[in-house]
Amino acid sequence: MEKQQIRMKELPTEDRPYEKCLQYGPEALQDSELLAVILRTGTRGKSALDLAGDILRRSRSKTGLLALHHLSLQELMDIPGVGTVKAIQTKCIGELCKRMARMETRQTLSFQDPGTIADYYMEFLRHEEQEKIYLMMLDTKNQLLGEQCMSLGTANTSVLTPREVLITALQYHAVNLILLHNHPSGDPAPSRADTALTERIRQSAEIIGLHLLDHIVIGDHRYVSFREAGYLA
Repeated sequence: MEKQQIRMKELPTEDRPYEKCLQYGPEALQDSELLAVILRTGTRGKSALDLAGDILRRSRSKTGLLALHHLSLQELMDIPGVGTVKAIQTKCIGELCKRMARMETRQTLSFQDPGTIADYYMEFLRHEEQEKIYLMMLDTKNQLLGEQCMSLGTANTSVLTPREVLITALQYHAVNLILLHNHPSGDPAPSRADTALTERIRQSAEIIGLHLLDHIVIGDHRYVSFREAGYLA
């Protein structure tokens, strides 16, 4: 016999997310309960808790709340009972988490310290499933003039030319440059292509008086700085 779904109002009071949050605080809620509070309502035959569980189990590559970063809107809407509104709510939770993480690290961000740069971009990039290369453009005092995504790649490669980097840097009147990109595999060890591209950009920049200060590769809670590792000439 198929297990009967339990509606939220049929649960014991101590097991209902809202009542549990009021009594013990949000830290006492499980991942599915936190998501159920955001979803608010379920659908016919399923409570909000059931839907939350379905969402958290759906991602093939990540489990738990990390699934919110890896499921597209369409993939969420393909889950029975999750329509457009609930899919948007779910994606917005993930985006809020990323922005809150960046705000926490903003105060300690220093473009002279690769560790603070990695911290600032970590939550923004470590969940991405394709490589993205960002260019940070600085003035003579290493103050940020602007940043721009220069390349969207595949799961393990991206395409960028020195010409694109230099044109963008000159548009911002930059003097110093920092490259940053992610490795979706989670391993930040630079590839041969990463090393070769970095050296081509460094040499090209020097010809016109620009300086590549660093190239930082973001992994899963790990990073590699070309400057710290001694890869930059």
